[in-house]
Amino acid sequence: MIRPRPMPPEHLVGGLGLFEPAPDVERWVRATFLEDDGTLYNEDHEHLQRAKLGFVWTNKPNEKRGRTILGTCQLMPPTGDKWTAGRTHMQIADWFDGMPDFVITLYAPLAAEMDDASFMALVEHELYHAAPKRDNFGQPMFSKETGEPLWSTRPHDVEQFVGVVRRYGARAAMVEAMVEAANAGPEIADATIAMACGNCL
Repeated sequence: MIRPRPMPPEHLVGGLGLFEPAPDVERWVRATFLEDDGTLYNEDHEHLQRAKLGFVWTNKPNEKRGRTILGTCQLMPPTGDKWTAGRTHMQIADWFDGMPDFVITLYAPLAAEMDDASFMALVEHELYHAAPKRDNFGQPMFSKETGEPLWSTRPHDVEQFVGVVRRYGARAAMVEAMVEAANAGPEIADATIAMACGNCL
């Protein structure tokens, strides 16, 4: 069964400075991308079946390097000075009935205007940042106390300059897999979004 994508609450499309947990987004993400029988199951996210995910809508604008941020994926628990981290920890734990492993925040005003493919691309982009912590041999790590997975955030697969690819080719620039994926065309739909992710900028 295909579930309709969740939309931001109307009161978050206008106004400024609000944050609101979005459990409906988490349910949709699990049913769509993470569960084995999901309509658009993606095995790249299989590790997240065991992760605790918290989703948040916001209408507070955020920019980095002159670009609007549409989403972020943050590893939990929060860090910072003791009071800031403690206050954030309390708020997050209250919203999600405990501390999630990751909090993914989505910018409601622009998410409301996106077509379905662009919204799904944004959500999956943030999911790709949520990764298992790995040891020096590339194996997933687990807590010695609880046996639960340890988590980290991961950077992009490709960070390269167009000029380097143009001058030296995809192989020399180590972006062959990205070029092959681009040439093969999208598996799902043409997402027309120019990704604007707070983790990436």
